[in-house]
Amino acid sequence: MATVAYTPDADAIVVGAGPAGSATAHYLASAGLEVLLLEKATFPRDKICGDGLTPRAVSELVRMGVPTPAQDGWMRNKGLRVHGGGHVVHLPWPEIQRYPNFGMAKARGSLDMTLAHHARATGAKLMEGMNVTGPVLHERTGRIIGVRVRQVDAKGKRLPEEAGAERVLHAPVVVAADGVSSRLATQMGLAKRDDRPMGVAVRTYFRTPRHDDEWMESHLELWEGEPNASPLLPGYGWVFPLGDGTANVGLGSVSSTGRATKLDYRSLMATWMKNAPAEWEFTKENQIGPVRGAALPMAFNRAPMYYRGMLIVGDAGGMVSPFNGEGIAYGLQAGRIAADVIAQAHVRTNDLARERTLASYASRMREDLGGYFTLGRAFVSLIERPEIMRICTKYGLPRPLLMQFVLKLLSDSYDTRGGDAMDRVITALTRIVRAA
Repeated sequence: MATVAYTPDADAIVVGAGPAGSATAHYLASAGLEVLLLEKATFPRDKICGDGLTPRAVSELVRMGVPTPAQDGWMRNKGLRVHGGGHVVHLPWPEIQRYPNFGMAKARGSLDMTLAHHARATGAKLMEGMNVTGPVLHERTGRIIGVRVRQVDAKGKRLPEEAGAERVLHAPVVVAADGVSSRLATQMGLAKRDDRPMGVAVRTYFRTPRHDDEWMESHLELWEGEPNASPLLPGYGWVFPLGDGTANVGLGSVSSTGRATKLDYRSLMATWMKNAPAEWEFTKENQIGPVRGAALPMAFNRAPMYYRGMLIVGDAGGMVSPFNGEGIAYGLQAGRIAADVIAQAHVRTNDLARERTLASYASRMREDLGGYFTLGRAFVSLIERPEIMRICTKYGLPRPLLMQFVLKLLSDSYDTRGGDAMDRVITALTRIVRAA
């Protein structure tokens, strides 16, 4: 980390106050560092997501010390109810040492604000309405030493020049937590990889009597028309009860390459809702807000994860599971590891030692998730073929032992040390495969 002639505004700047960015800022502030957490929007703000939290994600919230009382909109669930192949199977979350035996759901507009305010309460300086327009680079080394920012209004629009003039914020380390497009990482020359899976998901909200269902629900078959009388399309659907009179309802699909599947998701969503049981009350009258979609970058689709003073966390680095499309748990984990690396680098006594410490971030992330994500890439190459997915659901769902194994694998809810035979098999597989 080269010594440069500027006065830092903080020890670190985090760009983006989603789960990954807020977790990074929280842990940095907890370690005693001065951190700026920059968010373009003004809270509360919406985010396209299924709103579901697996036990792995819940465990990260526990580490952060985030309170999760029901009265604040945290809806606990027992596990997953799976529909497919003419079967309905209830799969409770596994009882393992690593994670709690329950998942949760919370609307992302509320979740992200909660995490950002938690980071602020820990000591991070949260700056909302701050649009990062680009990196500031050291003219000799090319390292990032800050960002250019411009204040925007609550809708993200530029303020008059005198009120929203561009200014520079300096720090020796910058964290890119600015989402799937990651303008900051792109401007630093880090492009997305085309050899990683890419998912697409759409969702909306419905008022429904199912809002307090204690099970998250997954539908493994999506039909072009009438069930069992029309072509089966690649993808899956979900219903995540939120406990507040509403449920998050959505669907998604995944491609084994960086080119997202070209489906008419909104039309597919309308067909699914038309075929939904009447008692669900998923009708136009009960729909809250439009159907909105987002890309799901998977399996470390942007590299390197550390580059010239910048660390990449969350969706910006493709930290979404190819198995289930979850990104919150891995964003929180990345923030925790990134903050630890930055804090350790901060106390090193020379530039070379600081640089080596910062560079360890990528190897730590690959060690933790590389094998699992590699298995997920193989999984995607199979399930993106509807005929294979149909066989799996028809003959696999009725087998309880097999489905217990599948739930552990797909939800990343297995013990890496000890555990039962299933845990040991999954752990061995993640270690055997090449964590590319």
